[in-house]
Amino acid sequence: MYQGVIMSGFGGQGIISAGILLAYSGMVDGKHVTFFPAYGAEMRGGTANCSVVVSSEEVASPVVSTPDSLIVMNEPSLLKFEPALRPDGLLLINKSLASSQPKRTDVNAITIDANKIAEEIGTVKCANMVMLGALINQTQAVSLESIIKTMPKVFPRAKKEMLEMNEQALRKGSAL
Repeated sequence: MYQGVIMSGFGGQGIISAGILLAYSGMVDGKHVTFFPAYGAEMRGGTANCSVVVSSEEVASPVVSTPDSLIVMNEPSLLKFEPALRPDGLLLINKSLASSQPKRTDVNAITIDANKIAEEIGTVKCANMVMLGALINQTQAVSLESIIKTMPKVFPRAKKEMLEMNEQALRKGSAL
């Protein structure tokens, strides 16, 4: 099993946090993982992204040039990363902030109103967890339970209420 994922969105949408959580959960599941974030100007509202590999075999490179799965949280991310997705790859689009339809017809595109779902839970800050839950459901790269179990370890300063909202967002995303 090999799952190369790129997650992308505006700085501040929790892209890097979601990537760390996915990678850590892969380790908890006993898999080989890599995590490669993009920092810099992205932190100030530009396009932030990270690459995560979860594999049953050793990973030769942390670079994901042709992802198996792609989470895009906004329009610029869709435009930038859609061309790199492998044919038959999984494209998860946050339709709350990406209004365009995918240009490619050879990928499995799923649109999710992640911001709306997150707001219904209590805060738009957990939209990234809605998308991560959907990714987990579709790819089975890691178990949903390992993601939930590792959240307090990855986010040790998070308040109990935020962890509960994140869990609810993961579960709602997984159920989509």
